[in-house]
Amino acid sequence: MTELDCQGMLCPQPVITCKNLLAKEHPENLHVLVDNLAAQENVSRFLKKNGYEVVVSREHDKLWHVTASNCGCTITEPDPSPTKDQSEKIVVFITSETIGSGDDTLGAKLMENFLATLPELGSSLWMIILVNGGVKLAAREGKALESLQALRESGTTILVCGTCLNHYGLLEQKKVGETTNMLDIVTSLGLATKVIRP
Repeated sequence: MTELDCQGMLCPQPVITCKNLLAKEHPENLHVLVDNLAAQENVSRFLKKNGYEVVVSREHDKLWHVTASNCGCTITEPDPSPTKDQSEKIVVFITSETIGSGDDTLGAKLMENFLATLPELGSSLWMIILVNGGVKLAAREGKALESLQALRESGTTILVCGTCLNHYGLLEQKKVGETTNMLDIVTSLGLATKVIRP
């Protein structure tokens, strides 16, 4: 069993450490220690995507054990490059729960309207990334959350920054999207043909 101690590592270092180990050693069995829920979710998701069966146990409030076994299965990821039918891959990068500055009540209403209008982009809308205050949209009841849930149901990928959720104490309140890390965010932005930032 290969052991990785990722305690004290900031996002996205736990995932990058796992990625480097898998590329170098291809371990059959792996045991990873992490000290926050966001890292546990990100490492678990990464290992599952790479053909591992994952079991998570929690020792106490600040220590998770992620045990992974190579199941010999090949995980087929969709081709991220645009197809003939999809010339654009638009990413919407949201960093706040409001749009603009001056009046937060107006800004929140503008964000609700913005999210409700995103379906007009059609199949070009590939992904929504929520960071910093934007993660609150995925955790708090309201029209913005309803719009995000509808977008997810229609096939739009929604990534929610785990470090940001942890900072705001919202990891367990998240109601839509995948908890993600900065490696996934940077990779997704690099694959996008257009990035919209309201």
